[in-house]
Amino acid sequence: MRLISLLNHYQHFPGFVYERARHCAPSQTIEITVRPRRGSRAVCSGCHKPAPGYDHLNQRRFEFVPLWGCMVVLLYCMRRVDCRACGVRVEAVPWGIGKHQLTKAYMLFLAHWARKLSWQETAVSFRSTWDKVCQSVEYVVQWGIEHRQLGPIAAIGVDEIQYARGHKYLTLVYQIETQCTRLLWIGRERTVASFEQFFALIGEELAGRIERDGHRQDTGGERCTRHGQGAGTRNGIRSDLIGGRDICGIEVAACRIDSQ
Repeated sequence: MRLISLLNHYQHFPGFVYERARHCAPSQTIEITVRPRRGSRAVCSGCHKPAPGYDHLNQRRFEFVPLWGCMVVLLYCMRRVDCRACGVRVEAVPWGIGKHQLTKAYMLFLAHWARKLSWQETAVSFRSTWDKVCQSVEYVVQWGIEHRQLGPIAAIGVDEIQYARGHKYLTLVYQIETQCTRLLWIGRERTVASFEQFFALIGEELAGRIERDGHRQDTGGERCTRHGQGAGTRNGIRSDLIGGRDICGIEVAACRIDSQ
């Protein structure tokens, strides 16, 4: 099966055609030329609606998932559209986003490996750069933030980690339940103002339904688990911060909200 056939099977983009593929031996790169399908209209990148064409820009290179140790690059001349609502805009393409040089598929690929390897090792392994791996992780995280569902939350755990040099900390809030354990929020420093941002994020309704929080105070490593409803949980952690006590460690426990 030819490479173009594989791309049409696994990465088919309506309105576009893989025209040809060629191998550049000196650079160990596979270049794939993409063109618009005849009769297809470009989509405005502002309102994401079809619009009449205006002109063409110079050819752009979009890095794709590598094959057989070779870099794969999509070559495409972006069209500009004359949108009634947005004016003259560059078209939106389904394989890329904004001015990124990486395709969405490649960013997902790099972000996946960045979970298993360090960012630098990921960049070296796939002939990329640390900055591109960082962009890929940012893209995946931003997508997750836009599509996440926060509630319901019955139990939270608070932890802190030190980063960089000196006394610089990040506050981490986890959801700790039997059927759901996940990171909910990260904030700079371990202050009351910083922690209040978490409750502002989830809103009063979700905050009022939290039954239990687990954290360890800086008292010789003793773990403290506080039970409470909503404001009690929130004020309890706030009092620890005001009192100068650390809120590190997580009490992983089975917690639920009473159905009544």
